[in-house]
Amino acid sequence: PYRNIYTVSETGEIDFPVIGKVHLAGKTRNEAINHLKDLLNEYIIDPGVNISFANFRVSVIGEVSKPGSFTLPNERITILEALAMAGDLTINGVRKEVDVIREVNGSKQMYKIDLTDPNVLNSPVYYLAQNDVIYVKPNQAKIQTSSGVNYPVFVSVAGLIITVISVLTRN
Repeated sequence: PYRNIYTVSETGEIDFPVIGKVHLAGKTRNEAINHLKDLLNEYIIDPGVNISFANFRVSVIGEVSKPGSFTLPNERITILEALAMAGDLTINGVRKEVDVIREVNGSKQMYKIDLTDPNVLNSPVYYLAQNDVIYVKPNQAKIQTSSGVNYPVFVSVAGLIITVISVLTRN
């Protein structure tokens, strides 16, 4: 069947024939469907309205195998599915402190999630929203190796120097 596609503008509106501009920003999918049905009831008896996202996107960054932005064919995806699309966490990823950055009413909100906790299923960010960013933090070992100071090597060299000095001064 033929489907009309209407793109939501930056101001959150679609330009619908006969009705004109319809503001949909800030509405859930079901609220937008009901709003359009109410407007169409004036012209059509029992209108059928379906809304789907053509460009639902989430980003996964940090300690994952394949970081990046992922465009999805529908708007229902969990944080676990998004991490799976990114190739799962690397061995250096901290599973107990995953951040989800979400825009709520024009301001950025940060949510911390513990993937090892069974209550993750009840988290407000378990189901992702449009443009959510998932950040997997590196563990302490990864941070130390990337800081430029390799403490195990430093301790080994210091031990070697102390051993050499003690052997030389042992008369």
